[in-house]
Amino acid sequence: MNSPEKPTYFEARRWASFRIQNFSQIDMYDIDFLIQKRFGFSTTDMLIHYHDRMSSGQWLQFQNDVKRLISGEPVQYIVGQADFYGLTLNVDSNVLIPRVETEELVDWILDQTTVYTNRPLKVLDIGTGSGAIAIALKANRPEWQVNASDISDSALKVAQQNAQLHHVAINFILSDIFAHINEAFDLIVSNPPYISASEVGDMDSSVKNNEPKIALFAADDGLAIYKSLAKGVDAHLNAGGQLFVEIGFHQEASVRKIFQEALPNAIVTAKHDVSGHQRMVQLRKNGE
Repeated sequence: MNSPEKPTYFEARRWASFRIQNFSQIDMYDIDFLIQKRFGFSTTDMLIHYHDRMSSGQWLQFQNDVKRLISGEPVQYIVGQADFYGLTLNVDSNVLIPRVETEELVDWILDQTTVYTNRPLKVLDIGTGSGAIAIALKANRPEWQVNASDISDSALKVAQQNAQLHHVAINFILSDIFAHINEAFDLIVSNPPYISASEVGDMDSSVKNNEPKIALFAADDGLAIYKSLAKGVDAHLNAGGQLFVEIGFHQEASVRKIFQEALPNAIVTAKHDVSGHQRMVQLRKNGE
């Protein structure tokens, strides 16, 4: 399909559909996400404005965006935004793009802590990245005292911007796991890097070529961060407290063993995601 001159949004969307048809990694969800975030539309707005004409600047921007999308750049980085747990977050190449699977981790945490809705739990999100988990928890449990750490100063800057954007008070800490953490918490959560270097060949090229490697890969077959968390969890988790982690699709047995050996009296539970994949592990410390 030839490039129209100052098309309507409908015509631009149709043009993009022809441009991406030979790229299986891109679908119309990406195009719709691009239009909505770039031009400030909701899904309803996009339908209302379907037959409005783009300005010359908007059309040029859209063509450049589609070109970047075809080159393999994630749509979230192109527009600088990602959706997570009903929130729109700023993202760039310094942070991992929040995934829908991690929303299930937030669901599990909120479900497992309903008994504490009137108690201000002290929370730590380790490896916060964009701040997605910490901000979602604080937005849903405003009485909680939420702290969030990351080894990357650049990632923390993005997370701080997102906390300000959503008007939530979070204490951010520059730290490698527990290195600069001197307190104990009622709840610790982490979606750490857990991909082994041996799995690179199985990864989507847009992920491995664009997202920060420090947030993706871990040594020791992807288990290094879980082992570091296990070493410090007893000292940094209050009696009766809970630790939640996201895991890789084949790591359930290994991660459960790591935490069970670290705290033999703790209750360690695993949970699969809605697709049936291994996804989350919870440790509940003895309350005595």
